Amino acid sequence: MRGVIRSTVARVDLAALQSNFRAIQAFLQSGRPQGPAVRGRTPRIIAVVKANAYGHGSERVALALEAAGADLLACADIEEAIVLRRAGVRTPILIFGALSVSDLDGLFEFSLMPTISTPSAARAVQAAAARNRATIGYHLKIDTGMNRLGFRHDNLRRTLPDVLASPNLQLDAIYTHFATADEPETPFFDRQRANFEAALTVIDELRGGAPRPLLHAANSAATLRDSRVWYDMVRPGLLLYGIVPPPLASTIPLAPVMSLTSRVVAVKGIRPGEGVGYGLRFQADTPVTTAVIPAGYADGIDLRVSGRCHVLIRGRRVPIVGAVSMDMMMVDVTGLDEVSPGDEVVIIGRQGTESWQQIDAREMAAAIGTIPYEIVCRIGSRIERQYAGTSHGDTEPRR
Repeated sequence: MRGVIRSTVARVDLAALQSNFRAIQAFLQSGRPQGPAVRGRTPRIIAVVKANAYGHGSERVALALEAAGADLLACADIEEAIVLRRAGVRTPILIFGALSVSDLDGLFEFSLMPTISTPSAARAVQAAAARNRATIGYHLKIDTGMNRLGFRHDNLRRTLPDVLASPNLQLDAIYTHFATADEPETPFFDRQRANFEAALTVIDELRGGAPRPLLHAANSAATLRDSRVWYDMVRPGLLLYGIVPPPLASTIPLAPVMSLTSRVVAVKGIRPGEGVGYGLRFQADTPVTTAVIPAGYADGIDLRVSGRCHVLIRGRRVPIVGAVSMDMMMVDVTGLDEVSPGDEVVIIGRQGTESWQQIDAREMAAAIGTIPYEIVCRIGSRIERQYAGTSHGDTEPRR
């Protein structure tokens, strides 16, 4: 096995990922306190692995979720899905994104399931299916108020008949996406749910009473918030990776899947009146000891962490100081005995058993005014992902 070259690595616990998947399954199996199960079934899980599995590494994550029993996987585009197929993933893969400008032959070559969210996409997929002499199943996306992708919920009688009549397109599922699932104080979530239900009635009429296809609407936040929108399937993303979408809380027993660690590479003494880093934004009023860590904004460390966030060294929280640079950042280790090059640095993860000896993506996101999705998705490609928890080896394959 090739040795680690760079000090900063992301460790991905695939056993924790699979445990989170099973915990979500158990939560769904516990029932719907707000109403009966749709068609008497426990919802199935569409495991979202777009954006390189939220920075965790899509190939290994997808294979682990497949082994855990995911019913479908979901990617942002055809190119992401092809990577998974070439890695050996066999589970059905749903493409979330728009398709009008994509190379649609990949849908057929790699057995992918498209979302049709516009009339132009329907025409393009129909033409590609006819060219490939195939019938392709698709998921129909309804825009219930987010005003991004999807057929407008209040215009379906005009836009949908031609799509439903397409001879090479088979409607397998209908879905929508909530704009405010993680904002409990806003009423718009319930309005979108009502719009979706009304749209389903119109679609039933347009289809002449044919059996209703599968339905899904709930991302991680909506899954936690309202069991009425579980329908036939739910689409967890962040929850799979052990992170609860803020500001929501959850009783699901989840474990963080990724940790981000590094090593101290230098220790510096700073005299009173001296500054640290670009722009000398941190000024020492008293003698200060800093440690240099080889992780910077090229690795996905946000510039805003300086003065707001901490890392763990020797089980202690130490503040990030000075401007984060491309390849390095500095932390104040004043008073921390005998810090030296080689000491482990935890940027995200745990270093000790006490609650304060853990730093997670949700904490970091709150400190800099962003969302945890951004924290994990931005972890850079030059950071090696090391995998544990399966028999496929420990290190991400290099190509």
